[in-house]
Amino acid sequence: MKCSILSALVVMTGLSLAQDPGFQPAAVPSRNAPAPAPVALNRTDEAKGAAILDSMDRLDGTTMLQVDDKISFRIVEEAAAPISLRVKDSGDIEAPYVGLVRAAGKTPKALAQEVKKMLEGSYFRVATVIIALDERPQVAGGRPRGTAVELEYFTIFGQVIRQGKYELPYNEDVTVSQAVLRAGGFSQFAKDTSVKVIRQTPQGAKEIKVNVKRIMEKGALDKDFYIRNNDVIIVPEAIAKF
Repeated sequence: MKCSILSALVVMTGLSLAQDPGFQPAAVPSRNAPAPAPVALNRTDEAKGAAILDSMDRLDGTTMLQVDDKISFRIVEEAAAPISLRVKDSGDIEAPYVGLVRAAGKTPKALAQEVKKMLEGSYFRVATVIIALDERPQVAGGRPRGTAVELEYFTIFGQVIRQGKYELPYNEDVTVSQAVLRAGGFSQFAKDTSVKVIRQTPQGAKEIKVNVKRIMEKGALDKDFYIRNNDVIIVPEAIAKF
């Protein structure tokens, strides 16, 4: 008797659900149904950089490089990973093997072709140069984007470790003692008490003597003045007394 009543209830429930217009039976996935298609990935970012390019024909020939742009650089024949370079304030890049090359105002493709000629003339029989623009800052070093600045220099001669011409940063002041340190410091026989700074003025060349030893050893910072563009620093040799 109980079984008959239970069966009747099951049948009535099924009829009630079947008559309900809002009832939707749960879909049972078929084992033969195709798998959902994978979502297409946006590979725009992955396509940037010199790592995935092997042909110079595919290089960007429309975008002009600017100061502070970051580029990736690769020579295919070296079979090495790309290196990152920055377009300097002067508009140049420091290209491997060939040194400073003007980059600002050129497209990556034009720059690559120029470097290719330099490399094939001296270092490679065939050079496939890949250059790609990776990053362009909105503001370049606190100045309008892409603005090149005229670099300033000082020159140091005499009894220092590394004589030569040095860049004066546009956003930093350099004193006489700091200039000596940038040149590697004094050599063994330097006369550090009588360093000469030659400066061009409207009235002609002016010579200023500086006791750098006193500045460094006694902290006489009031005597350590800033050098300016085209200053020439001469560190004389001390005369040995026997």
